[in-house]
Amino acid sequence: MDEESEKPERLDIPKKAIYRLSIYHRCLQKLKDNGQDTVSSTTLAKAAGVKPAQLRRDIGYFGQFGTRGLGYPVDGLIATIREALGREHLQPVILVGAGNLGSALLRYHGFQKEGFEVIAAFDARPDEARARTLNIPVHDVTELENFIFNNDVKLAILCVPIGFAQEVVNRLVASGIQGILNFSPIMLEVPADVTVNNVDLALELEHLGYFIR
Repeated sequence: MDEESEKPERLDIPKKAIYRLSIYHRCLQKLKDNGQDTVSSTTLAKAAGVKPAQLRRDIGYFGQFGTRGLGYPVDGLIATIREALGREHLQPVILVGAGNLGSALLRYHGFQKEGFEVIAAFDARPDEARARTLNIPVHDVTELENFIFNNDVKLAILCVPIGFAQEVVNRLVASGIQGILNFSPIMLEVPADVTVNNVDLALELEHLGYFIR
């Protein structure tokens, strides 16, 4: 049996459900830290900000889980969600664009707690980025393709100026990147098998501003 045939088949879970599973995982981890062994669907749903019926449908992707009257085992559900999200091991991530925003993200310690490790950054002016005394190695952007190939990286964070974003994304995709967290305020064109999550900070503030009176 070859290595590929030994890999468990990936569950076909909708993208929105994947997002909610990440929220459930975070809530469950807090429960575990507080010493709680089991949790009801009602309690977990309230903590995650969803309806109990929605939570039960999402957990149902894993088959029958939990015991009626007792709830879900916290440790067991954490392990199941981690496996579904591919978090059994730290996933390597690269960051492209180590300017002000990129450097701030490189100093953020929360990625590793959630199962991700930013292993390198890339910038058109690496010497300037290195002068920011970052703990992550910063390489010249010309080394991007070789690094991705040699380190089997599938995830990238993009923090480059708008004018360079699509060009850089084309290089990332051609090198094998499958998921991109995009902080550049532009809609990127990628193949159907590549996932892009956009984080537009100005747009989020505009949305919040609507509710300020």
